[in-house]
Amino acid sequence: MNMPVSLWIEVPVALLLVTSGLFTLAAGFGVLRFDSFFMRAHPPALAFSLSAWCVSLATILYFSAQQGSLSLHAWLIVIFLSLTVPVTTTLLARTELFRRRPSAGQTGDVPAALSQPDGPTPDAVPGSGNNGDAA
Repeated sequence: MNMPVSLWIEVPVALLLVTSGLFTLAAGFGVLRFDSFFMRAHPPALAFSLSAWCVSLATILYFSAQQGSLSLHAWLIVIFLSLTVPVTTTLLARTELFRRRPSAGQTGDVPAALSQPDGPTPDAVPGSGNNGDAA
């Protein structure tokens, strides 16, 4: 049964929703302000996650007060975002590195591909037992 929600619940819910909007606005300014792709990847990943936390907490507070029992369904959104945002950000960063390698010619600030290590191979490292020495 739905009960009326008191002002003591509506005020924190409103503050959480306004805070969520401020985080989202800050992420938008960060995307516009920064120059490179890698710098632009951080504001949305961090600020949108914090924004989602605020909205989920506001949802839990409001619907728990309205129904008279604890309503934790909104935590599924937070769990899903906590799992997918870092993976997505990592995949986007790797894609951008892959796109920059051919144009940069493996020089400058772009690291070498993992399939082409710069340093000595494990076979050539002394004492590793892989170079034919008896350990």
